[in-house]
Amino acid sequence: MPSTAARTRWRLGLTTTALLTATALLPAPAHAEDVTDYAITVDPSAQGAAIDDTMYGVFFEDINRAADGGLYAELVQNRSFEYSTADNGSYTPLTSWAVGGTAEVVNDSGRLNERNRNYLSLGAGSSVTNAGYNTGIRVDQGKRYDFSVWARATSGTTLTVSLKDTAGTLATARQVAVKGGWAKYKATFTATRTSNRGRLAVASTNAAALDEVSLFPRETYKNQPNGLRKDLAEKIAALKPGFVRFPGGCLVNTGSMEDYSEASNWQRKRSYQWKDTIGPVEQRATNSNFWGYNQSYGLGYYEYFRFSEDIGAMPLPVVPALVTGCGQNKATDDEALLQRHIQDTLDLIEFANGPATSTWGKVRAQMGHPKPFHLTHLGVGNEENLPKEFFARFERFRTAIKAKYPDITVISNSGPDDAGTTFDTAWQLNREGKVDMVDEHYYNSPNWFLQNNDRYDSYDRKGPKVFLGEYASQGNAWKNGLSEAAFMTGLERNADVVKLASYAPLLANEDYVQWRPDMIWFNNRASWNSANYEVQKLFMTNVGDRVVPSKATTTPNVSGPITGAVGLSTWATSAAYDDVKVTSADGSTLLSDDFSGDASKWTGSGRGSWSIQDGAYVQTDTAAENTMVTAGDPAWKDYDLHVKATKKSGKEGFLVAFGVKDTGNYYWWNLGGWNNTQSAIEQAVDGGKGTLMTKPGSIETGRAYDIDIKVRGRQVTLFLDGKEWGSFKDDQPAEPFRQVVTKDAKTGDLIVKVVNAQSAEARTAVDLGGAKVASTARVTTLAADEDAVNTETDTPVTPVTSTLRGVATKFTHTFPANSVTFLRIKQR
Repeated sequence: MPSTAARTRWRLGLTTTALLTATALLPAPAHAEDVTDYAITVDPSAQGAAIDDTMYGVFFEDINRAADGGLYAELVQNRSFEYSTADNGSYTPLTSWAVGGTAEVVNDSGRLNERNRNYLSLGAGSSVTNAGYNTGIRVDQGKRYDFSVWARATSGTTLTVSLKDTAGTLATARQVAVKGGWAKYKATFTATRTSNRGRLAVASTNAAALDEVSLFPRETYKNQPNGLRKDLAEKIAALKPGFVRFPGGCLVNTGSMEDYSEASNWQRKRSYQWKDTIGPVEQRATNSNFWGYNQSYGLGYYEYFRFSEDIGAMPLPVVPALVTGCGQNKATDDEALLQRHIQDTLDLIEFANGPATSTWGKVRAQMGHPKPFHLTHLGVGNEENLPKEFFARFERFRTAIKAKYPDITVISNSGPDDAGTTFDTAWQLNREGKVDMVDEHYYNSPNWFLQNNDRYDSYDRKGPKVFLGEYASQGNAWKNGLSEAAFMTGLERNADVVKLASYAPLLANEDYVQWRPDMIWFNNRASWNSANYEVQKLFMTNVGDRVVPSKATTTPNVSGPITGAVGLSTWATSAAYDDVKVTSADGSTLLSDDFSGDASKWTGSGRGSWSIQDGAYVQTDTAAENTMVTAGDPAWKDYDLHVKATKKSGKEGFLVAFGVKDTGNYYWWNLGGWNNTQSAIEQAVDGGKGTLMTKPGSIETGRAYDIDIKVRGRQVTLFLDGKEWGSFKDDQPAEPFRQVVTKDAKTGDLIVKVVNAQSAEARTAVDLGGAKVASTARVTTLAADEDAVNTETDTPVTPVTSTLRGVATKFTHTFPANSVTFLRIKQR
């Protein structure tokens, strides 16, 4: 994550023709005299791309405890005693529970039902206490909480249910009389004080069996039963998303494609299959989560559909295509299994759209929603690295869906990256197959997003449309939000091609993080918006209905040749390097090291274990990541780098760096990356990496490879064992000044959206092309130090609203450094 350094002073800005009257003051750069001049020219008589209401949406995946312990409002962790080492090596069926007396988790014929395999056998005079999530169960004074449990006690018993923390009781205890076979029992608590460290205890006078021990806040989002945590749902709703993509992500296309049944031996590592997640919660299957924990499926397909409807968004589910991705990369060749999944997908559409009299529409109605959910788009597959195998199966799904439901838009994908062999092959298949829409995913550096604003300018207007289903710029600092905002102006300009777009991931519980960055952060007591969220919200709530063509001048290009030292590194791998030589373009030797002596020419990062062994420089720690050592002068340019490399052991291959300025700014040739499945050229800028080119391939253990890298200006050519592997020219400017103009059809407003992602102010002459406009404009500005990060207690990136006076068909406005500014200008 980028480091944070806040250095801000405050000012009120005046321009020559417009006065800014602000409701709050905006941060300015440390050197306010740094100003760059620009011009924006708008052509209101021309017509740009129409923008759909569904242009921007959200992508929900259960990662970072986004569901259980997150959006799903259940306060009890492991409520059904189903945790297993299949979920996480540290788990037991009693994880998150403390036992007083005797208690045992049992899997036998006395269970609640076949799909709920485990239950708790609680001894007479014993108790169990649940710790919830984070620091404990959060309760607020005066709020009500609904307890329920399935219990069985042949001889009868009394359950005493209490809420407490180390300081004492949090609510009056409740007693529940239990007798006979399995039945559901309920009680309600009113919290007598607020606590972040609550515990739920259940004690029994006599022997009893317990399952589905639950505690929900009475107040959920829209007060829905089995509902959602209100503050998180409200933050999502405030974005006004046009769609909700769910449930993943890597959850969809990893693990076994078998069902949860006796026939599969109750398979616990399965792909996300929608039928597992509907019906009464106590009858829903359990499953391991790809991200290293358990999924209760209390938040399932019905709840996703209901939430989409509650926030006015289009539901967009994704189903597995029977080709795993996310590093697993296996195609399932089982015709019966494929047919079952295809039928499940048809059943899903009936569940969403069918009448209440249909087989699956009746299930939906029984769950409380007789009216259809109006499903129109459906994704098949997610980030498959085997494009040919994926597309063969995708076509089987699409053919079956279109035969029965011809109006459904069936979405394919282009793999896990923005470029490379998999991407190119997938796109070729999608074009040839006349696919409706292709889901692209990429996570790159802020620099990449600044460089690639024009990515979709050249896409075929007659080809498949683009769903940008996952993207982010590898950080939650304001500079990340700025780069994403700059990129989004390009998405809007190309709204005739890019029909849907969603940032990812959406949610992160700060104590259970598997992936950064994330849009909304939370714990058990609070939630807060990232800088990226504020950017998304500003764009999503000010979309407009059509692009108004415009153009802007650019920032002077100051990029020179690629310069920098050289480096050697590994990632979870032991490797030996030898015969390193750097030669300048004129033939003179800049560096030569055969490691016959010491390694004094090299500077380490402190990671890994490097030593001279048998005349080679060897890194032996197979757990260490990015063990880079460097040599040479950061001012070097136009040189040839040669190195001999041999993999000793580990997961991947070699990392050979060039153009090394410092630990956060360099290029490297990643040979045998991604678990030794592909090679790539990656560029790191300020710590964030982007991929410039990729190819499939692996590195053999024990084999010596000759690696040569030729750097000339900004052109780089790469050779492996004497053969050219590839080349690239890194000459795309990272343009910091971007803009787009749209028109709101309802109000007639022109919405001028300007991103200034640099430390200098942008003094801008705006020409609205003769449009007759009001003399004032409503302004919303996001501005902060580029390294600012929003936290639970400090939110430096917050929108500021103001009024701009002196607006005319031509006016000048100075946009703050490191800012995103939206001007809503009324037309007369």
